[in-house]
Amino acid sequence: MRDLHDQPGVSVQSPCVRNCCLDENDVCMGCGRHIEEILVWHQAGGEERENIIAVARQRLLERKNRQRFQGF
Repeated sequence: MRDLHDQPGVSVQSPCVRNCCLDENDVCMGCGRHIEEILVWHQAGGEERENIIAVARQRLLERKNRQRFQGF
């Protein structure tokens, strides 16, 4: 999915799934990015974007595991 804020010449696309809602830690419930990562996305290069995506995926996995543990 191509984001309107993708940087020209950078092939790493936005992980946005258009389910934007921030939790109590300012992390998007849809893509797992922190608000600061969302704000810098358009300025980030390919390697930084890959790092943001990796961290976001880990956050989503941890949230899913917490919810499973808590019985949600």
